[in-house]
Order: sequence, then structure tokens, then C-alpha cells
Amino acid sequence: MDLCDRKDLQDLLARHGFHFSKTMGQNFLIDGRIPAQIACESLADAQTGVLEIGPGVGCLSRELCQRAGKVASVELDARLYPVLEETMAPYPNFTLVRGDAMAMDLAKLAQESFPGMRIILCANLPYNVATPLLSKCASSRAFESMTVLIQKEVAQRICAAPGTPDYGFFSLYMQYYTVPELLFTVPPACFLPAPKVTSAVIRCQARTAPPVSVVSEQALWRTVRSGFALRRKTLVNSLQTGFPLSKEQLTAAVSSCGLDATIRGERLDLSQYAALADALAQMEA
Repeated sequence: MDLCDRKDLQDLLARHGFHFSKTMGQNFLIDGRIPAQIACESLADAQTGVLEIGPGVGCLSRELCQRAGKVASVELDARLYPVLEETMAPYPNFTLVRGDAMAMDLAKLAQESFPGMRIILCANLPYNVATPLLSKCASSRAFESMTVLIQKEVAQRICAAPGTPDYGFFSLYMQYYTVPELLFTVPPACFLPAPKVTSAVIRCQARTAPPVSVVSEQALWRTVRSGFALRRKTLVNSLQTGFPLSKEQLTAAVSSCGLDATIRGERLDLSQYAALADALAQMEA
């Protein structure tokens, strides 16, 4: 059975009485080249344990099982359990984990599933959970890399540079924990049903150490979030949304980092935000 063949897929789903759910963001691949390429780009090998989120009918799962030592796939939709039991039966290195990935301790799950193995994340993520799930996995520092198929706009945000329209809190967050790389795009015609947007595959390699030194990560993210709160305003005005300091104090903190008092938050890179976070923490002490 070719899980990426439209007819084979429709026959499989009809046999199990499955109907697509918009609320779950279900879009299954019908171009076999895509899951094969995703699995290849994940760099999985026999010493690798792969955590997959949202396996669907198992087209990417199969490709991963052919490369990795073990694959554990978390699926929320109970209607897909019997489908996966059928499609993944030939793969003894596959484990189906039933439940909601967003409610799980994924780092603990991965460590318990893959003892002694290098651990990666690889998935065709539902659009509606991509941002919170990637944030959760990146900050856990449990995965050597994350190779995922997501909405192109989200991938562009993750890779965005300072001063560009896509640049924001999520860009800095992901770039602090990982080194992201947009690998290739996937048009809507490669899915059933076809989404209204273009998708992209991105690989985020985990950093072995933070790229900047800060007093605390909590202070850094508080500063970054405040810095982007009012994108059309100056950084000083934007910081007022998150810090109970006077405008004069905030201006002094910005100036102490060698920044112009009229600069906007989207112009700062990670190192500049780190310096500003430390300056504000010292001012509040």
C-alpha cells in the first residue's frame, strides 16, 4: 500500500470510516517524495530515537522507521489508532503513543523511550500547534534537532533577521535555543485535503550552549516580549508595557547599551536584547 497515493489513501481512510477534522489541522501528504526527503533531512540513523508528533496514517513514520533505531509517534485522534496499527504493523521499531502532545512532558517521554540514543524530533506538525510545540521542545533542550513540516510563514518567522517584517519574539526565542535553517517549501497540492497556504520544512539544530550570556533567561524573554509589544513605537515606549520604570530610566537603560533612544524593538539582535535585559535587571534591583 502506497500511503501517499491518493487512491490508496482514500481507500484506507474509507475502510476505517475516517473523515478529516479541520479543528485538528489534518492534512495528509500525497507526494511520496516529501516524507522521504523530510526523513533524510532529519539525519536519523540506527543510533537515533525519533519523536514524531501527529503521524497521521504513517507516511513519514514509515520513512523514519527505515532510517532510525526507534520511532515513537504521539497521536491525539483516536480514530487514527486502528489505521496506524494497520499501516505500521511491519515496523517493530515503531511505538504509537496515544494522547495530546501539548499536555505531555515530551522531554521525559523521549528520554524514557530512547535510553542511550541520540534524540531528535521529526514531524509533519498540525499548523495550529506548531508555534507552542516548537517553543516547548526547544526550551526543553531534550532534542538534538527538530526537523518539521510547518506553515511557510511560521518557518520564515523562525529564521527572520532583525529589521525584517517577519522578525519578532518567536524568531529570537528559537534562535536562542537553536540554529534554524529553512530547507525547502511544499505546495498545497502535495496534501489531502489541500491547505490554503504553502508549507515549508525547517531544521532547527539545538545549540550546545546559549549564543549570549544573560543574568536570567526569564529576564531576557520579559525584555524581548516588551520590546515587541508596540511595533510601531520606539523601544523605550514599548518597554513601558512590561517594566514599572519611568521613561527617563528606560531611556537611560537603552542608551547604556549604546543604542539610540529612538530605536525600535525590531532592530535589536539577540546580543543587544541580552545586554538590555541585564541593564534593566540591574536598574530594578
